[in-house]
Amino acid sequence: MATAARTYPIIASVNVRSGPGTSYSKVGRLTAGTRVTIQCQKAGQTVTGPGGTSNLWDRIGSGRWVSDTYVRTGSTGYVAPRC
Repeated sequence: MATAARTYPIIASVNVRSGPGTSYSKVGRLTAGTRVTIQCQKAGQTVTGPGGTSNLWDRIGSGRWVSDTYVRTGSTGYVAPRC
């Protein structure tokens, strides 16, 4: 039996990027309270956000990335497989 994918809330409004850094193009925006499924995580550009400072980025879809500092995962490390 498959288990439901874990979702995490967005802490504050954040731009969704095409890759793991702010130099990548914006492909969308998420507002606080939106829940996302993290497919995998990768080190990228270091960002300071509402959840602290980290170089960890979360892939939430194909070509859709957000800084982990904007996602309340309950951890400062990896909570999903590495990309």
